[in-house]
Amino acid sequence: MHKIASILVALGLTSLVTAAPAADSARWWRGNLHTHTLWSDGDDFPEMIAELYQTNGYHFLAFTDHNTLHTTNKWVNVSTQKGPKAAFPKYSARWPSGWIEARPGKDNQTEVRLKLMSEYRGKFEQPDRFLILQSEEVTDRWKTAPIHMNAHNLREAIKPRGGESVVEVLQNNIASVLEQRQRTGQPMFAHINHPNFVLAITPEELMQVRDARFFEVFNGHPGVFNNGTNRTPSMDRLWDIILTRRLAELKFPVVYGLGTDDGHNYHGNAVGKSNPLRGWVWVRAAKLTPESLISAMEAGDFYSSSGVKLRELRQSAKEISLEIEAEPGVTYTTQFIGTRRGYDPRNEPQRNTAGESVRVAHIYSKDIGAVLAEVKGPRASYRPKGDEIYVRAKIISSKPHANPSQRGDVETAWTQPVVPGVGGR
Repeated sequence: MHKIASILVALGLTSLVTAAPAADSARWWRGNLHTHTLWSDGDDFPEMIAELYQTNGYHFLAFTDHNTLHTTNKWVNVSTQKGPKAAFPKYSARWPSGWIEARPGKDNQTEVRLKLMSEYRGKFEQPDRFLILQSEEVTDRWKTAPIHMNAHNLREAIKPRGGESVVEVLQNNIASVLEQRQRTGQPMFAHINHPNFVLAITPEELMQVRDARFFEVFNGHPGVFNNGTNRTPSMDRLWDIILTRRLAELKFPVVYGLGTDDGHNYHGNAVGKSNPLRGWVWVRAAKLTPESLISAMEAGDFYSSSGVKLRELRQSAKEISLEIEAEPGVTYTTQFIGTRRGYDPRNEPQRNTAGESVRVAHIYSKDIGAVLAEVKGPRASYRPKGDEIYVRAKIISSKPHANPSQRGDVETAWTQPVVPGVGGR
């Protein structure tokens, strides 16, 4: 095995070394990494949500309620409180009375205790079938900007640390996750949520967060502007800006792009609601364990999707190749996107009517995030020329999303960036 690995390194195929289990025993696991419940501002019980994902073909699920873990007693009012009241009839019909713990509240109202993760986990988890991650949406802010990130596979809740800038808030909270990981020896990671939510995080800010390794390229919430606005870039454009400048100018590591739900609303689908089953990741790992999944994700051995499924994906410094699990009557276009060395690095801040720069994304040249090649059909490949700073693939289908967060969304997939010439990623 060591001899094979050294040969691969010599050929510049180290991404295949980090994904070595994929050649033997690894398989693809589907998961959602952004999920809310009645523990914060979601409108359903954790058991109902876990069963929803389990029965829809998911292998792992992270509950990411705001600044809390499902570890302390919490009671909700199912008589008058809007979310619990709507959820309780289905919850009580699905779960036996012996499972539900209720008590009388004020004015003859009924309160129900939310089950702890330690209580409900065993109802769903099965080896190599379904896994629940203990996670948290660390919810902080800088002035009026909401700064949110998800922290996964935690042992203890993370308390928001604040900071004197957006960059400092992000870095401080990621540092808390890394410190807990170091102290406990338990694998865990953080990802930055929905940068365009309330125009919270600009690409110029996100790129400076050295320890940022993951962000949401797709989020199913209707208010996060995945496709951008007249003042802010799409998440694809933001990704290309931060990849280019981090790799070429700041000499920082690659940032990987996640697809997530950010589910809050579980009692009716609509464009204006934050529904489940909109975006996810497929992770190629040897086992369905937190350790195996996190190791694979940190190696970039996963892709994100809002519907497109890949039959095969191989990425190295020498070639990116993929095959789509094509559906009848659906057409597919794969764009290989990247920035070449020698790109025009000039960027200009946007300004208000008084000529003052405003805190939104700068304007960049079309050299950044250019479409290097475009391929029609279920198979596509790209061989880097050698002058690319990075290359990633975006697969766009003609199939409308079954429950879009924005009108006009079609099913899409995103592979992770490859860095030619430095051993893959």
